[in-house]
Order: sequence, then C-alpha cells, then structure tokens
Amino acid sequence: MSQIATWTVERVADLWAVEAQVKGSDPQTRLDARRRASAPIVDELIARWESELTQISGKSKIAEAIRYSLSRKTEFRRFLDDGRVELDNNSVERAIRPICITRKNTLFAGSEAGGATWATIASLLATARLNDVDPNAWLTQTLERIAAGWPNKDIDALLPQNFTRS
Repeated sequence: MSQIATWTVERVADLWAVEAQVKGSDPQTRLDARRRASAPIVDELIARWESELTQISGKSKIAEAIRYSLSRKTEFRRFLDDGRVELDNNSVERAIRPICITRKNTLFAGSEAGGATWATIASLLATARLNDVDPNAWLTQTLERIAAGWPNKDIDALLPQNFTRS
C-alpha cells in the first residue's frame, strides 16, 4: 500500500476513535467532540490529499481515489455540522441488507405498481426498525387507524418515526 493510503487509513482510524468515545451521546455532545477532535483530522486529510494530487501521476489508482474523495468533501464534512449524522452509513446498510437479500423475489411482484408498493412498504418497515419501533406494532396500529377513518390531513402522524403506543 502507498504511503498516502497508509496515512489516510491511520487518520480515518483516528476519526473512528473519536466516534467510539461519543457513541450513544446526545447530538450536541457528539457535535462538540467532533468539532474539537475530528475537524482538525478532516482538515488535515483534505489538505494532504490536495497536496498529494499535484505530486502523483494523474492516471494512478491513488489519484483516482483522491479525486473521488475530494469531489465528495462536502458530504464527508457533513458529520462535523450535525451531531445526528453518522460518520458512515453502516446502520443504513445493515437495515437494508434483508431487503437486498430478498430483492430477487421482488422481481416477481407482478407489475411495476406492485414493485413500487413493495418498495414503499419495505421502506416504512425499515424506517420503523431504524427508529427502534416494533414494525408489527406500528403496522397494526396504522392499519387500525386507517380502517377507523384516520384523516388524510394527519397522515404524517402515522409514519413510523411518529409512532406512539396508544
């Protein structure tokens, strides 16, 4: 592995160390720690990448990786501006894994509309899980409320992130 790649991996490990320290903390605590400890690391990463890019072959794989990273530096820095944002998308990846595993089955949804309906339901169930809501309890309550004539103007209250046991 090249020196810049090794150095980058080490700096990213430093970012993970900060995240490990603030895991489970409230968003403001996470944000404060990130601004204090992670922001200088991110600034150092970006500055080094920009410097290295002028000194290496533009056709190399490492130059390609650096250009890719630099083109997404705004997105990379987003976790430094909002304590609710994760450093990575691993939680989302884990949440959608069951959906991806069964995606071949969805090819047999019967129609494009059937596939769209399946995708909507799967997204709502994944949202429930991400919000620590029992999908079965949420779906049961939501269907009962709809059957009882829930008003369309209050439909957002039925979303999984707004679930409350009644």
